[in-house]
Amino acid sequence: MSSPPRQHPGALSLGAAREHLWSAVLQGDEGRAAAVVLDALDASADAETVLLDLIAPVQARVGTEWAANRLTVAQEHTATAIHERVIAVLAHRPDRPAETPSGPRVTVACVDGEWHALPARLLAEVLRLRGWRVDFLGAHVPTPHLIAHLHRTGPRAVALSSSIPTHLPTAHMAVTACQAAGVPVIAGGAAFGPDGRYARALGADGWAPDARGAAEVLERGLDRPGPPGVHHTVDDLPHLADQEYTIVAGTTHRLVKQTLADLEDRFEPMRRYTERQRRHTAEDLAHIVEYLATSLYVADEELFTRFILWTADILTARGVPARSLDPALDLLTLQLKDFPRACHTLAHAREALGNRTPPSTIPGPGKPA
Repeated sequence: MSSPPRQHPGALSLGAAREHLWSAVLQGDEGRAAAVVLDALDASADAETVLLDLIAPVQARVGTEWAANRLTVAQEHTATAIHERVIAVLAHRPDRPAETPSGPRVTVACVDGEWHALPARLLAEVLRLRGWRVDFLGAHVPTPHLIAHLHRTGPRAVALSSSIPTHLPTAHMAVTACQAAGVPVIAGGAAFGPDGRYARALGADGWAPDARGAAEVLERGLDRPGPPGVHHTVDDLPHLADQEYTIVAGTTHRLVKQTLADLEDRFEPMRRYTERQRRHTAEDLAHIVEYLATSLYVADEELFTRFILWTADILTARGVPARSLDPALDLLTLQLKDFPRACHTLAHAREALGNRTPPSTIPGPGKPA
């Protein structure tokens, strides 16, 4: 299926629109945000450009500003909610003629546990614009429900979205289940790595860095994985036989509890923490262990290192010394001394942390759920 010709507004007008949209969502002004988007549509006559070159970059800026502690969680949630409603206005504007899509059917869904649905929503709208019949299932779709939907509707492909790397094991189960149902999978979102390395490691049939790229991959077509019901053995993760992932993931609570207790002896400022600060520290430790387990799952220590460096930048932006990570990583290493891959991953992160230069902006790997 060929793509319609694209028209793009001038760089200055699009840049100005981004600034106006940013100002509107920052102030929580939904009406003004909708007006900016509709004005941009009138100027470009191209809804795909408005979705991907106006709304998407502003939403990315929302995440960056939150990470740098320049937006509150409430402001971030407000901006995201405004963008979701503006996309709905764009999709269902009164002057748009009602059309029945005649193209192939596709299912777009977020993996179980993934609540960041906006990237998947953008893809769903782009595919609709290109004539696909889209079933958008939204955030946090349990795999059994996804598979039941595939059996009922028989789509040509599934587009799975995930922003948080700790959802990769769950994504792996979803990919395998979809393929066992005879439906190929394209994976997308920050969780799968900037170059799609984790999508490939988990056996996905395709990957794209953004919605426009995903639409183009789907238009070229994905090979079906085989007859429905045939389970394909995954040989890409032989390292899981050592059980390190299983044991670390299964003992997260114990690891966090012991590390939190031992930190009071190793990190003197913690002895003066309030109950709220201790609770936040426990949450941070839980995220660290979850990312460590995920790194073990995909056998990529860089995944954990990127998260630790991002966490250091987040702590710095919030006035917490990044050096507080050092004793935490040391204590985890002591508890996991019998797990060579875990120890090597922790050591690699410690070395990177020692060489860290704080950046002026914090793009990050995606916020922990």
